[in-house]
Amino acid sequence: MQTKNILVLIVVLAITITGWWVYKNEKTVLITSFDECVAAGNPILESYPEQCRTADGQTFTRPVEDTPDISNFIRVSNPQPMSAVKSPLKITGEARGTWFFEASFPVVLQDDNGKILAQGIATAQTDWMTENFVPFEAELTFEQPETGSGKLILKKDNPSGLPENDNELAIPVQFTI
Repeated sequence: MQTKNILVLIVVLAITITGWWVYKNEKTVLITSFDECVAAGNPILESYPEQCRTADGQTFTRPVEDTPDISNFIRVSNPQPMSAVKSPLKITGEARGTWFFEASFPVVLQDDNGKILAQGIATAQTDWMTENFVPFEAELTFEQPETGSGKLILKKDNPSGLPENDNELAIPVQFTI
């Protein structure tokens, strides 16, 4: 009987050692980018730009799209990218007079599904007939969206309708509950 118990113990020990050896020698997935991190099922952090964190603590940042810098045309004071917003949303900043037409330009708030939550008009607070920066204000009222984040889009007013005269600034935002 004792020989049988020793034999069972040896078999269990051999299986355990073999399993450990196979586990240690498995090829591990090398993650080197944001997309690979997401594909491996790791969590995405609520940040801007988005970040993905691996189990061992490595962090990878989603590349921000190559969009032209339009800060020489429009600057927003409120809201800042990825800030928490709620209704009513007060929008302030400054834009060159060329961004306006008849002292205004359109603003749109969308959720992450592209659903328009609110639309409005930003208005110049001083004389807009200039090429200098002019302060503007707008306020949007909206219902609580289905998604936790979205974007605020400030569109250059384009009375010509020509696509080459279009321009916009999109600001990612988080919605508060």
